[in-house]
Amino acid sequence: MSEHLPEATQRFLAASADLDLIIEPIVFPDGTKTSADAAAAVNSDLSQIAKSLVFMADDEPVIVLMSGDRRVDTDKVAVALGAAEVRRASLEECRDATGYAAGGTPAFGHPLPLTVLADESLKRNEDVWSAAGTPTTVYPVNLDALVTAAEARWADIAE
Repeated sequence: MSEHLPEATQRFLAASADLDLIIEPIVFPDGTKTSADAAAAVNSDLSQIAKSLVFMADDEPVIVLMSGDRRVDTDKVAVALGAAEVRRASLEECRDATGYAAGGTPAFGHPLPLTVLADESLKRNEDVWSAAGTPTTVYPVNLDALVTAAEARWADIAE
């Protein structure tokens, strides 16, 4: 691991290594907070950005992996999870649940196991780009490897 990477990215790389997943993060000092920023930075299609978004489902944190060109339908997430209510997590809830800041939350590598849903729209791409622990770090990854590492289950949860 490179000591030049942000601490959060180093933690994520350690979690990746524990899963035998080799990650090669790229740092963008100006940030890749939005899907459009990330797509522009890595010169990819917006659909190739795999956003890791944190929601609260009946007060339990969950991760939703969503294609960069789609938005999450919280009603569909509620149905997929059997939850009465689903809402976007606050910045504090995101950090508390995942150990990472919003905008850089990885799909896996959290302190405690979290439920992860992956939207069907991601299946349009064999390879995607995902956050590596900070809003300035992303990495390319095979979609199947990402879904396996995150222990995600597929669901139709886009608007």
